[in-house]
Amino acid sequence: MASQERVYSFDSFSLEKEEGKHRDKCGIVGIFHPKEDVARSVFYALYALQHRGQESAGIASSDQEGLRIFRNLGLVSQVFKEEDIESLKGAFAVGHTRYSNTGSNNLENSQPFLTRCELGEIAICHNGNIINSSSIREKIQNPLTSSSDSADILRLVCESEGQSWEEKIKKATSELVGSFSLVFLTKDKLIGVRDPFGIRPLCIGAYNGDGFVLASESAALGTIGAKLIRDVEPGELISINKNGVESNYIERGKQALCIFEFIYYARPASILEGNYVAEARMEMGKILAEEHPVEADLVVAVPDSGQWAAIGYSKKSGIERQDVLEKNRYIGRTFIEPDQRIRDIGVYLKLTPIMSLIKGKRVVVVDDSIVRGTTTPKVVKMLREAGAKEVHVRISSPPIISPCYFGIDTATPKELIAFRKNGNIEEIRQSIDADSLGYLSLDGVAEAIGKSLEVFCHGCFSSEYPMPVPQTRDKLVLVR
Repeated sequence: MASQERVYSFDSFSLEKEEGKHRDKCGIVGIFHPKEDVARSVFYALYALQHRGQESAGIASSDQEGLRIFRNLGLVSQVFKEEDIESLKGAFAVGHTRYSNTGSNNLENSQPFLTRCELGEIAICHNGNIINSSSIREKIQNPLTSSSDSADILRLVCESEGQSWEEKIKKATSELVGSFSLVFLTKDKLIGVRDPFGIRPLCIGAYNGDGFVLASESAALGTIGAKLIRDVEPGELISINKNGVESNYIERGKQALCIFEFIYYARPASILEGNYVAEARMEMGKILAEEHPVEADLVVAVPDSGQWAAIGYSKKSGIERQDVLEKNRYIGRTFIEPDQRIRDIGVYLKLTPIMSLIKGKRVVVVDDSIVRGTTTPKVVKMLREAGAKEVHVRISSPPIISPCYFGIDTATPKELIAFRKNGNIEEIRQSIDADSLGYLSLDGVAEAIGKSLEVFCHGCFSSEYPMPVPQTRDKLVLVR
């Protein structure tokens, strides 16, 4: 079924989302090794992908007799104890760390999901977002107790026709509209699938001689001593068992990797499309300096999102870079509800200015993006209060004018400051109280990566998506 033959049908909803920066949507891992219990390695690989989701984590394993699963709310380090890892025996295992995209944050929506059908037991881990999730839910005869689109994918697989898991997965994924990188676990097989556009990343690596790894990012491979083989191609289905690796295709579409993976989401040490993410971000900073030069004394990065672009900006402009915003490395999730005063000064919990290095200086502050426009003015205010003579804001991406429908929680359109200001840079500058404001052009981002814009999804910057999208949608659609 060619991608242009798909029928697109959506529901329209809108919902206010929480204040803050964009959030990414899940890290996934799958490992097979014929001579090891691999759950421990899955744990450490998930640890390396913690940045992709902080709400829940889980691992499912198979000893080729049956599947075991453990999952809970919290960070990877909080969810698993030694006895949990010890209980997850088997040469096959998959893992997931979640930020909710479709479905609220509760245990029943935590992954992996596990179910069974006539072929046996199967578990799923999903990174992405299905934008025809409501119509998929209507097709399912026996849905799981979950409001997650990932659970519906699993049941759709089980209820689809096919004499093998690969046939069932191919049939089910042909009905999905949206983004998906998936890893499935059966009794004796590990299967990875990437959507026909390749919107969300997935790679394959060699593990400890005879084993293989599937992961959202290559940075997870190095954590466990695995070596990157290549990216899983858009529309590719990888099947791994004791006999080796087989590759097939569910469908091919126009390649459209999320360009924000290079700008913000992926770890700097990861390799995407053959390029180190850190190098691309540093190049973005250099081009940003060419597009928006300014006379200043210091280049300052907003930790950690602006770090590599700030290095590039400093190198190209010749302006000294100093880490004058100290990040509290021990800030993490807390179950203590902040009062309004703490909400108002929340950025001060994470960042502390070194006043003696800022006072009287003209400062260029570099960050990867401005989403809602709630955090940047606080950073500008902090620098002014620390004595900065001028504060010039430079952003290593274009203005975000549209929401993401494919697995990233940017915001609804009316929450996006660039949308509210109709893309008027001067009005945005006034809103954040900067002396000047410059965004990297979309062509500049592509130049930094070294690839054509045609191979990326850049809908959040251009409102041009690789497929039709609903007018409005929110992550609690299946809850309702």
